[in-house]
Amino acid sequence: MPEKTYRPLADLLRPEELDDVVGQGHILGPDGLLRRIIESGQIPNMIFYGPSGTGKTTVARIIAQRTNRALRKLNATTASLSDIRDIIGELDTLLAPNGVLLYLDEIQYFNRKQQQSLLEFMESGAITLIASTTENPYFYVYNAILSRATVFEFKAVPAREVEPAVERAIRLLGQREGVEPVTEPAVVPLVAQGCGGDVRKALNAVELLFAAAPRREGKALLTERDAREVTQRSAMRYDREGDQHFDTVSALMKSLRGSDPDAALHYLARLLEAGDLPGACRRILCSASEDIGLAYPQAASIVKACVDSALQLGLPEGRLPLAQACILLATAPKSNSVVRAIDGAIRDVRAGKAGDVPRELQNVHADGTGFEREQGYKYPHNYPGHWVAQQYLPDGLKDTRYYEYGDNKTEQAARAYWEKIQNDSAR
Repeated sequence: MPEKTYRPLADLLRPEELDDVVGQGHILGPDGLLRRIIESGQIPNMIFYGPSGTGKTTVARIIAQRTNRALRKLNATTASLSDIRDIIGELDTLLAPNGVLLYLDEIQYFNRKQQQSLLEFMESGAITLIASTTENPYFYVYNAILSRATVFEFKAVPAREVEPAVERAIRLLGQREGVEPVTEPAVVPLVAQGCGGDVRKALNAVELLFAAAPRREGKALLTERDAREVTQRSAMRYDREGDQHFDTVSALMKSLRGSDPDAALHYLARLLEAGDLPGACRRILCSASEDIGLAYPQAASIVKACVDSALQLGLPEGRLPLAQACILLATAPKSNSVVRAIDGAIRDVRAGKAGDVPRELQNVHADGTGFEREQGYKYPHNYPGHWVAQQYLPDGLKDTRYYEYGDNKTEQAARAYWEKIQNDSAR
C-alpha cells in the first residue's frame, strides 16, 4: 500500500472561499474593492504586495477557481522567460480552455528585461498576471508593469483574527490523529501573537506544537511552556535590505523627533533583536544633529560616547548605552535649525548660486600678483567682542540667510549675545 504524501497543515487548511480568508477585510470585506472585482469576473492584471503568510497565493487560487482559468505558478527567483513561453503554449489547448492565470511570486527578483518580457502577454490579454511581492512595488517593479496592473496591499493579520485559525488547526490535528487536544489557556494567544501577522507561520507552529505534545490516555497536552518555545522570536519581521529595515529605522527617527521615549525604545528593541546594531547606531547619531542640534549641543558628544560604548561592548550589553542615548534624545529640547541651514546652503550651491569668493577672504598668496588691491581682510580678534562687520558671502548671495535661530533657550541665548555684540560695534 503506497504511503500517504505529507501535506503541510497550512496547505490542508488553505481557504477555498473569500469568506474563509483570514484578515484582509480592507480589500476582501463585503465592500472591499478586490472582492467586488473578483465577483465581477473581470479580472485585471494585479500586483499583490504584503508580508508572507497573509493570503496572497490563496486569493490567486480562489480567483482562478472562480473564473475557471488554469492557474500556473512561477517563482521569480528561479523562473525564466522560457517558462513563461511554455505557459503561453498551453493557451487554446485542453490544458487551458478558458485561459491562464499566471501567479508570479516574488516579482522583485525579475530584472528589467525579464519584467519587460511580460508586457506583450499582458497587453494582448493572452494571460492574466497576478504578481506578488513582499517589497514595495513602487521601488522594485518597473513603471511599465505598474502602469498595466492594479496594486493591492495585503497587511499583516492581527493576532485576534489569527486565533480562530489556530483553534481550527488544533481541532483538525486532533481529528486526524484521533486524539483529544487539551490546550492550556495561554497557548492559542501565544501562537497567534508570536506569528507576527503571518498565518502560515502560526499554522506551522501549531503543527510543531502538536507533534511535540505529550500523549496521555488519548489526549494531547498543548502547554504554554511549549508554545513559548515554538514561537520564540518568530514574531520578528525584519530584512536588513528590505522595507522592514527602512520602516523600522524611519519609525525610530520619527519617535526620537516626536519626543516619545517609549516608542523610540520599542523600535530600538526591534533593531537590536534583529542584530542590526550598526543600523541603530547610525540613526541615533543622525538624530542628535538633525532633531536636537543646537537646542542641546552636548547631545552630539554624549550620543557619540554612547554609540562608541555600544559598538565596543557588542550585544547584548550594548543595548544599555543605546537605550540611554534614545531616552536622552527623545526627552531633549528639539531644534531643526541645523538641518534647515545646511539644506538651504546646499540648494543654492546646486542651483549654481556661488560666485567668486570675496577678495577679503581669498588666500593671502594672491596678494601682489596682479590684483587691483590688497586682500583687506579684517581679523575679528583685533576688534571688541571678537567681531567686525565684513562681507563673507559671495556678492550674488550677499544678504542671504540660511541659519535662523531656534526658539529654544540655548539658541536664543546665542542670538541675544551676538545681537548685543553687533549693536555695540555699530555705536
